Amino acid sequence: MRLHVVSDVHGRADALARAGDGADALICLGDLILFIDYADHAQGIFADLFGADQAGRFIALRTAKRFDEARSMAAGLWASLDGDPREHIERNVRAQYRELFAAMPVPSYLTYGNVDIPRLWGDYLRPGQRVLDGETVEIGGLRFGFVGGGLKTDYRTPYEISDEEYAAKVAAVGEVDVLCCHIPPAVPELLYDVVARRFERGSEATLEAIRRTQPRYALFGHVHQPLYRRTRIGRTECVNVGHFRGKGVPYVLEW
Repeated sequence: MRLHVVSDVHGRADALARAGDGADALICLGDLILFIDYADHAQGIFADLFGADQAGRFIALRTAKRFDEARSMAAGLWASLDGDPREHIERNVRAQYRELFAAMPVPSYLTYGNVDIPRLWGDYLRPGQRVLDGETVEIGGLRFGFVGGGLKTDYRTPYEISDEEYAAKVAAVGEVDVLCCHIPPAVPELLYDVVARRFERGSEATLEAIRRTQPRYALFGHVHQPLYRRTRIGRTECVNVGHFRGKGVPYVLEW
C-alpha cells in the first residue's frame, strides 16, 4: 500500500493535481487556501485585493508581533472596499477552493487546516474526496485518525479552536495506527520555524495521546520550516510531511 501525504497546500493546485501519481490514495492535512504569502508578497487573497506593497507592510507588522497595528491597518484597508469585506474574502476563497478541489486526486482523505473555512468545503467536494475531523477510517488494513484545525493564537486564523474542543477531537479518535493532524504535538523542536523565527502552537492533547496509545506514525504539517522534521516518541515516528506549497512533493507512506 502506498499513500501520498500533503499539508499546507496554500494554493498549489498545479502540484496538487500530480500529488497522487503512483499512490493508492492521497491524504491532505489542510491549509488549502493562500490568504497571504510571506515569501512572495504579490501572491494570495490579501495581495489580490490590496496589492503587494500593502501585503508587505501587513506581513512586516505581524512578523514583528505588532498585532494591534496590523489589525488596525487591515481594518482601514477592508473599510476602503465597496460592500461587506467578508463577501470579498469569501468570493476569493471560493475561487481557490473551486480550483483546488477540482485538481485534487481521488481517492483522497482530508482534514482542515487552521486557515481553512470548513463550512465551504461541502460546496466543492467531489466523489472520492472524504473529509474527516475527530474521526477514523481504515485504509489498507490500518486505522487512521484525523484531527483538523489549529489552536487559538494572536494570528486569529479562521479555524482556530479552544484547547478543550481540540482535545475532545483527539479523544474521539482514540487508538489508531496512524494519527493525522494539521498541527504538531507539543514538542518544541517540532514547533520552531527557523525562517519565521518563532514557535507555532502545538497540541498537548496530541502529545499525551501519542505517549499513551503509541501509534506507528503521527503525521502533521503547519510549521513550514521546522527545526526538526521528525522525532520519535516511544515507538511513534512523528513526521512533518512538509510545506507542500514550497516543495510541491508529497510525503510517501508505504506498508
